[in-house]
Amino acid sequence: MSDPSPPAAAEIAPDTSTRALLRERDYLLFWGSRFVGTLGVQIQAVALGWQVYAIARQTMSVGESAFMVSMIGLAQFLPLFLLTLLAGETADRRSRKHIAMVTLGIDIVSVLILFGLAVRGVHALWPIFMVAVFFGASRAFMSPAVSAMGPMLVPRPLLPRAIAWNSLAWQAGSIVGPALGGLLLVHSAGMAFGGAAGLYLVGILLTSAIRRSTTPEPQSGSRLELIKEGLAYVWNNKIVFGSISLDMFAVILGGATALLPVFARDVLHIGPGGFGLLRASPAIGATLVGIYLASNPIRRHAGRIMFAGVFVFGAATVVFGLSQWVWLTVGALAVLGGADMVSVYVRQTLVQIVTPDAMRGRVSAVSGVFISASNELGEVESGAVAWLLGPVGAAVFGGLGAMVVTGTWAWLFPALRKADRLE
Repeated sequence: MSDPSPPAAAEIAPDTSTRALLRERDYLLFWGSRFVGTLGVQIQAVALGWQVYAIARQTMSVGESAFMVSMIGLAQFLPLFLLTLLAGETADRRSRKHIAMVTLGIDIVSVLILFGLAVRGVHALWPIFMVAVFFGASRAFMSPAVSAMGPMLVPRPLLPRAIAWNSLAWQAGSIVGPALGGLLLVHSAGMAFGGAAGLYLVGILLTSAIRRSTTPEPQSGSRLELIKEGLAYVWNNKIVFGSISLDMFAVILGGATALLPVFARDVLHIGPGGFGLLRASPAIGATLVGIYLASNPIRRHAGRIMFAGVFVFGAATVVFGLSQWVWLTVGALAVLGGADMVSVYVRQTLVQIVTPDAMRGRVSAVSGVFISASNELGEVESGAVAWLLGPVGAAVFGGLGAMVVTGTWAWLFPALRKADRLE
């Protein structure tokens, strides 16, 4: 009897290990660019929030000053909301690598203006908010281009693992960035803004070294037709629409971490160094969970796991609001970040897997505006409620609201709740 023939190539399982991912040169450059870019954004955000709050407290109450900090998010969100559909369509027609480089250059200009305002000791808030609008316009174009570029740099079987590592880049930057921003703030806001500018420059250099083409296949139809096509896809795919809308409404209500400058200065009394610790705490929890997911990707019961993550996010927000002890607050923020990491991982994997590459820019743009709405409008909501109920009341209200949203979405989107495999 003859020996059995060797298995066909199609029957050999593809290598989806971390080692296989690390062999992808262009992906590693992309990952490095995301990491240093995140560092820059986090340092800028810490310095900007502290600077606005310090200026506002010279003439305003705690509640009014907290509201002014939340308005930074609104200033960044408005241009993003207005430009996002055009940005998504652009990411599906132009080189995503070039879009990322141009927008990082705009970020450098924005942060250098903030550097100049800080060095000159300008105490007016309106120029800071104008720069925030400029920065938000840049982010509108960067977000869909970068989100759509990542899947082009790895083989499809590696995509779930790459998404976990993408989240790690963000979370690792979110740990180091706030802590580094707090340290730089001890010296001066100008030094923090200058450091952010240098990191954005490194991001440009890393992105420019990517060799693989990041230009999608040519699209037929007018800009308006392509935008309509992307919107129709998101609306008709209930798993995509349900997952991104769940994140938006839960974080809008539970986004009380926008009040961290208030908690650091007037609730826990721990100053700018402690503020950096609080800012880093959610990312510490998220990174620990992200490391686990990078080695042990979720394979079954994805929908139920995502809903559980959002519910825990809301509960941890309530604990954060009620805590009067620094380390309990840090622990609650770490749990909050870990739970959010689970939700983000499942949502991003689901969206990227079911979306064809030719449409990823438009779908990522819609997803991006939902995410930004949750972050930026969440800051506004938290600031407004803090004005009425105080910072503690705002955090508790938001956490309970996120838990209610979780139950409501589990009922409204049964297909999302029953989503099983992330493959």
